[in-house]
Amino acid sequence: MAFARASGILVHPTSFASRGGIGDLGPAAYAFADFLAAAKQGVWQVLPLGPLGYGNSPYSSTSAFAGNPLLISLERLADRGWIERSQLAALPGGAEAIDYSTVFHQKLPLLFEAARKFLNSAAPPALARLANFRRENQWWLDDFVLFDALRARYKLKSWNQWPREVCHREPASLEAARAEMADEIEVRGAVQFFFYEQWHALRAYCAERSIRIAGDIAIFVNFDSADVWTHPDLFRLNSELDPEVVAGVPPDFFSKDGQRWGHPLYRWDVMKERGYKWWIDRLRWATRSFDYIRLDHFRGFCQFWEIAVNEPTAIQGRWVDGPKDDLFAAVREALGGLPFFAEDLGYITPDVHALRDRLQIPGMAVLQFGFGDVGAHVHLPHTFKSEKVVYTGTHDNDTLCGWWASGATDEERAFAQAYVGRSDDGIHWAMIRAAQNSVANLCIVPLQDVLGLGSAARMNVPSLEDGNWRWRFDSTLLRSELAKKLAVLVEVSDRLPLPMAVSKEDWAT
Repeated sequence: MAFARASGILVHPTSFASRGGIGDLGPAAYAFADFLAAAKQGVWQVLPLGPLGYGNSPYSSTSAFAGNPLLISLERLADRGWIERSQLAALPGGAEAIDYSTVFHQKLPLLFEAARKFLNSAAPPALARLANFRRENQWWLDDFVLFDALRARYKLKSWNQWPREVCHREPASLEAARAEMADEIEVRGAVQFFFYEQWHALRAYCAERSIRIAGDIAIFVNFDSADVWTHPDLFRLNSELDPEVVAGVPPDFFSKDGQRWGHPLYRWDVMKERGYKWWIDRLRWATRSFDYIRLDHFRGFCQFWEIAVNEPTAIQGRWVDGPKDDLFAAVREALGGLPFFAEDLGYITPDVHALRDRLQIPGMAVLQFGFGDVGAHVHLPHTFKSEKVVYTGTHDNDTLCGWWASGATDEERAFAQAYVGRSDDGIHWAMIRAAQNSVANLCIVPLQDVLGLGSAARMNVPSLEDGNWRWRFDSTLLRSELAKKLAVLVEVSDRLPLPMAVSKEDWAT
């Protein structure tokens, strides 16, 4: 798909200065949408929105379909009477780095309390919307809320450590669990309803301002997820339902040991026999949540790095063929043309580029990568075609200012200055101008680079097990002068946003 020429900003909702110790879909998110509109930005890119699993990474979720409860705005729930505003007063409201342990402990009980009040006292129209949500999403929701309740019952142990009859999904044990935990399951379903009503309300607000949402779909799913527990036959598991092999990438720019993600690999042969139904369902669901979709680790659809489960790092592994054109032909037959772009960074072989080209899916370039040897120049604007999505950096990079201060070599700094010129307003603005003025149709800049922040604002350090995904920012940094500066650049680089159709549905929670 060819994207209209546009400019956007990358920031995950967890980074907002919202009430409750973590950013959410409440007032700060709407204020950010207003900033985007004032800055004439046509795209807001987020990271995956699923419930958090291992390491609090959005790329390691407990569901490919459910929403992250921590993103639900308590303030919006209080506005509608589902929780007392006085209960929010004691919660942190600044922009301190996220302490996930505290957030889980403080926020989840309030969400469950709000859900119970909603179930017991909501007016018939609201309960009808909940019933409709349950009916339309039963195909994934029933299994997820049961999984989520069981996971709480068994103290967050991975599902393969649950009692054997539950782990192996014996029908009688599942029926008994649904009966025993019926109230808790109903509450967790209402929490998912809260998330999706708030998300679609925010999307509608953005659409009114001609802002499209770019979502992010991780290629793999977490082993400890409702998806693997529900569909173990779709994954490379042994008779005891433990992974046979796991996913990752070999040594690269980010890590000398590679990255051992630990996600189970798919049984692509079984997926094919079933018409790739699980993937079609997943991507159909994504199109209901996003306007554009970034396919993370696109290389894995061509070839993926298979690591033996007993290997402690990703150094030892092998490349194995993925589904290639076959999957995307099935997806297009079922869903039509889809608004994909591919994360095709790192070591990419010609067959991966050829697959992307055949599928007519735009690839990515990252300016920060462009100033090394000649091979890195594919990330520089003089090599681009319009079918490209250009970034100054991504959530995995250091910020531009952090990279410039301590990450770049002297040679890289010299090359960068030769290419983008000196800039009185900082290297980040020189890079932003280079990206915006390129022929790439879509230009995305991480908010940290727009704000000119250093390494302390970095979102993720790949292969670092702890301390990632914690960054938050003070909304007062989104000044009107900054919006005007971005807007002028958008105008002169012909990236003004195009109007959008706006949903007329009433998203009330």
